[in-house]
Amino acid sequence: MLLSLLVVLTLVSTLLSLLSGSVDLSLSELLNELWKQQNQLQNQVLWEIRIPRTLAAFVTGGLLAMSGVIMQVLLRNPLADPYILGISGGAAVGALSAILLGLGGLWMTNAAFVGALFSILIVFGIANKFGRWSVTRLLLTGVVVSAGWGAVINILLTTSSTNNVQSMLFWLMGDLSQSSVGLGHALLLLLGLAGGLIVSRSLNVLSRGELVAIGLGVHVEHLRLLLYFSASIFTATAVTIAGSVGFVGLVIPHMLRLLGARDHRILLPCSILLGGSFLIVADSLARTLIAPQQLPVGVVTAIIGVPSFIIILRRTITK
Repeated sequence: MLLSLLVVLTLVSTLLSLLSGSVDLSLSELLNELWKQQNQLQNQVLWEIRIPRTLAAFVTGGLLAMSGVIMQVLLRNPLADPYILGISGGAAVGALSAILLGLGGLWMTNAAFVGALFSILIVFGIANKFGRWSVTRLLLTGVVVSAGWGAVINILLTTSSTNNVQSMLFWLMGDLSQSSVGLGHALLLLLGLAGGLIVSRSLNVLSRGELVAIGLGVHVEHLRLLLYFSASIFTATAVTIAGSVGFVGLVIPHMLRLLGARDHRILLPCSILLGGSFLIVADSLARTLIAPQQLPVGVVTAIIGVPSFIIILRRTITK
């Protein structure tokens, strides 16, 4: 039932995104352009701006929500989100360095991905030193590395020219205005879902504790490695698409658990649908609230996410 409702929500949010913007489109005009492509302006707006941006929002939201589910199981921490291990910090340093050098487009995307991978390897290398892998060591290492990246980001911002600062700030707050996704991004999302469903029973057991998981025959060490690198790649890919969009990976899993989706066979597909829909709606609001100006989508997700998380927290405590 929940899955069906989320499919409907995804379709409705997608329709809202395609109809919203500075160029007005009615439902009949939208359908005509999808099938006949008669009006040149409407065709350009739809196929070159709105459809790519809507797909980018869905894929980014889905990846972040799925990564949030995995991180919360891996770290056994309800406050864990995709950025807690410093991945976004590494990506930000890479992207901001490219902007500072006057590079853009593909160069900035590649720099962000390289920075994210570098951060992944640093955290894993320190946390797994001498083979002493532990959740506490991983979490502490991630927090320290994240703080270090934050310092580097502040240096880049304070030493940049005024022309570059706005571009940097938009990227840091999350921005889908220049985003697009390819077949590889969609395949990564589908592969992540398929892999998550394969290990969903192990995730259900691990969420109850390591001792329980070991007692039931789960290879915890192997599963931890798989979860860490999978969630890291999902996060790194999402960050390269849209920058640092907050609250999706933190709020969406909690919201679904509150609605009863605790089994990861249900939680994972639901998280992709709700995360994608949430970011599509947030992006639609970001480009229409103060049109013709646009807000960074990360600002809108924070405005929605903060009160949502407080409500979830209060309900959890009262239970």
